[in-house]
Amino acid sequence: MAKGGKREGAGRKPGVPNKRTVAQAEAIQSSGLTPLDYMMSLLRDEANAPEIRFEAAKAAAPYVHAKLANVELNASVAFSHEDALDQLDDERPGEADSEASED
Repeated sequence: MAKGGKREGAGRKPGVPNKRTVAQAEAIQSSGLTPLDYMMSLLRDEANAPEIRFEAAKAAAPYVHAKLANVELNASVAFSHEDALDQLDDERPGEADSEASED
């Protein structure tokens, strides 16, 4: 009989929040005003000084607009753009037929 060690299916599944995190999220939702809501209210209130509105905008931006990730492109081109344009010209239907019928 095996004792100790990792058991299949044991423990909390990845991504499932613990009781404290769930309780905290419920408390924030039940209060009716999240920190993001508060920052956005400061930002939208034109009576506030521009400095306050600017700081609220900086603080809220990461939650509203996703930060773009760097992506590295590893690609090779098999033929030039001129070859691709020639291939498109060859695939156009009807143009060759209309030119031949005009002669």
